[in-house]
Amino acid sequence: MNQNSFKRRARARLFTGAIALFAALFSCAAGALTLPKGVVQGPHVEGITEYRLPNGLKVLLFPDASKPTITVNVTYLVGSRHENYGETGMAHLLEHLMFKGTARNRAITRQFAERGMHFNGTTSLDRTNYYQVFQAGAPAAGLSNLDWALQMEADRMVNSLIAKKDLDSEMTVVRNEYESGENSPSSVLFKRMQSIAYDWHSYGRSTIGNRSDIENVGIGNLQAFYRTWYQPDNAVLLVAGKFDPARTLAFIAEKFGAIAKPTRTLPKFWTVEPTQDGERDFVVRRQGDVQIVALGYKASSALHDDSDVLVFASDILANGPAARLHKLLIDSGKASDVFGFGQTGYAPGMQLFGAVVKKGEPIEPVRAAMTAAIEDFARHPPTPEEMERVRRNLGNEIDKRLNDPQRVGVALSEAIALGDWRLYFVGRERLASISADDVAKVSARYLRRDNRVTGVFVPDDAPERAVIPQAPSVASLLENFRPRAAALVSEDFEPSQDNIMRRTTLLTVGGIKLALLPKKNRGEAVSVAFEQHFGDEKNLFGKGAVPALTAAMLMRGSTKYDRIALADAFDKLRIAGGPYRFETTRANLAEALKLVAHVLKEPAFPAAEFEQLRQQALVGIESGRSEPQTVASRALAGHFNTWPRGDPRAETTIEEDIADTRAATLEQIKAFHSEFYGAAPAELAIVGDFDASAIAPLIDALFGTWQAPAHVAPLLRRHEQIAPMRKVLDTPDKENGFYTARLNLDLNIEDADYPALMLANYVFGEGGLKSRLMDRIRQRDGLSYGGGSQLAAGELDRAGMFAISAIAAPQNLRKLDAAVREELARAVQRGFTQAELAGAKSGMQQQRMQNRADDAVLAAGWTGYLYRGKTFEWSRQFEQKLAAVTLAQMNAAFRKAIDPAQLSVVMAGDQQKATPGPH
Repeated sequence: MNQNSFKRRARARLFTGAIALFAALFSCAAGALTLPKGVVQGPHVEGITEYRLPNGLKVLLFPDASKPTITVNVTYLVGSRHENYGETGMAHLLEHLMFKGTARNRAITRQFAERGMHFNGTTSLDRTNYYQVFQAGAPAAGLSNLDWALQMEADRMVNSLIAKKDLDSEMTVVRNEYESGENSPSSVLFKRMQSIAYDWHSYGRSTIGNRSDIENVGIGNLQAFYRTWYQPDNAVLLVAGKFDPARTLAFIAEKFGAIAKPTRTLPKFWTVEPTQDGERDFVVRRQGDVQIVALGYKASSALHDDSDVLVFASDILANGPAARLHKLLIDSGKASDVFGFGQTGYAPGMQLFGAVVKKGEPIEPVRAAMTAAIEDFARHPPTPEEMERVRRNLGNEIDKRLNDPQRVGVALSEAIALGDWRLYFVGRERLASISADDVAKVSARYLRRDNRVTGVFVPDDAPERAVIPQAPSVASLLENFRPRAAALVSEDFEPSQDNIMRRTTLLTVGGIKLALLPKKNRGEAVSVAFEQHFGDEKNLFGKGAVPALTAAMLMRGSTKYDRIALADAFDKLRIAGGPYRFETTRANLAEALKLVAHVLKEPAFPAAEFEQLRQQALVGIESGRSEPQTVASRALAGHFNTWPRGDPRAETTIEEDIADTRAATLEQIKAFHSEFYGAAPAELAIVGDFDASAIAPLIDALFGTWQAPAHVAPLLRRHEQIAPMRKVLDTPDKENGFYTARLNLDLNIEDADYPALMLANYVFGEGGLKSRLMDRIRQRDGLSYGGGSQLAAGELDRAGMFAISAIAAPQNLRKLDAAVREELARAVQRGFTQAELAGAKSGMQQQRMQNRADDAVLAAGWTGYLYRGKTFEWSRQFEQKLAAVTLAQMNAAFRKAIDPAQLSVVMAGDQQKATPGPH
């Protein structure tokens, strides 16, 4: 569960502002369904059909049988902008309480775990949504996953307990989430940006809320907020994936239709933010390891035409190596990173830009140069190449969302919050009509001095004010909209191991083991996974940062392309990802493989790019010096390290990483590539829409004779019994702390106890909110927002481990440690229950099935199996072993492997905050 506020997500912005030419109310006939009594069918766009129940609930059905999964998403038209004084963070806090259950559905999170569901809730400025992604079909007994999810959502819409006891424990969890954000320099900076930019409008309040409001909000306020906004006439339900539309609509009408139509009237909001009358500046001074300068400009509502145009300006200025700010600031060495993104919604919002500067470097020249470039942008209109690059990238992203029902559900939540889900399609059609002249004119309207926020107010006799236009009506935007016809098809693929084995062709070409699984996909999508193996423990000794830097240089230029041209070539072939993991389409696969082979075999290693990469790497390393998670994790890894300095398996300190990065030379990078890069041995898996018969000859031509001179052998690790320790580290001026613990295990994945240990670990800490660990530290004690346990076993060796990690406020870290030890002792001494075992089996099996339904995960799985000389038959046999585990076996395996006395613990946090008393 999370809150979405001013976050660095330039590409997540929906293109929903549009002119009347594209804005239209459209409805066409969907497949004929027998409508339940009182249900009215609404518009239909590209496979998505709207229905409305008599109580006001809108229902969107998007059937797609290409994957055996279903997404259920409920969007409520309420967010942080609907909160009143003293109630900031209430929408987000209520989101958390919605997982505490109802009288009928008391164990919601346990059901999620047992059904293997991926779930979450998110809160933003204008809306709150809840979603589940799960396996289609029914379990051995009881309601199907879809029926259970629908009845649960209908039940908690109006019957959630919203109890004082749950508020008491969850308040501290939400506060811990707030504290986690307070650790981040960028998060704190953008919260200040919100509060300083707005005088009156509620967009000036961060969605996470004010700490005192989180701590003191009354249960009566929450209950009243819930009863007002959580009603069917203020919600949109979406079901996407593999389901029976007629049966599902009937079930929805039965469960949701039983909710009475509300009689209350929703509150109206009339506050309009006044036009800003001068530039503003502010400074945040906190402990940290990087400098950030950010500029914000008030901008139109996402419903306004100008909003979409500003997306072009934002991308041209700040997104990717071709961006103007990248060339101005990063290529010159003044900054290590730049960014730009819009934060708009139903009401006027903001357009933000920023740069990250290495600690100790001058920041004023960066601020001055960035300000000038942004506010002079209108006088230097975009080039045709810049416009085409942005248009292509945005179009590709929209198409990918529309090709994936899981992503469509979440993406449509933002358009729903603006008033109508069809605005998502309106925005797509708008892209083609936006011109360079539009971008220049709109930029001139908003990107100007008196509309800027960076810091201190300065009086000015000649103000340059930007008047923010009012948002047009949704009806006017939809007036002339005509959706495209849906023409994408896919097959009903069964992701069982038997079917995967039947459909996959296994062969060896040169030194590459191939797994080819062709199937019909929506959008003709195809996923590729490629694994190379480099060197051995002897010839890799002392290489330091060279291997990692070599890999990072591959996409920074080749013998045919510079960095920008190479990125453009990837985009033109619709390649999403990098050389080793990517997705493309059937029509582009052959050329994509050729391009990837070229990138891997013929990098240019430009000197300027290498120095830029080195500086970015150094900033990244330095940024972890005071971060509790980095500090604690490095300390624990160092305690367990038994390898000498220079060994590729050795853990390193920040100082060693910095020294290695500074010592690396371009000549070493080139030599490493020449000596270690090759395609023997390697594994390549392709899953999706492609012609398998054409692949082997192509791979042979591209990689058949490519072999590295260096000897290749696995980097095997050995099991070591490490003495336990407990260490507390100080990370001053950090609101949140980090807990991490570990003990080594003599364990291999082929061991008889491994399946039982996997199930035990799922019950203890890997099974989400309903695991024993999270039930204790979050649900009951309210100590942590997030945590869990991990079990690792050697694949080729016996170097296994059991680990635990969690975040918590510094003053709660010792309580967290005590709770972890108590739960471990309870599990070892008393064991687990039959119900927990059954839930773990159900959850793990369904999660594994869902993973196999994801082409990218399936391709990566094949490369892993091929490397070990296995196939998905191993997966099938392993699941049989999971199913056969008895309670006695699970408890015995956990007791045998886990000795709480051997646990090593590191806690990092601000020790001044951890110590009671005045400071």
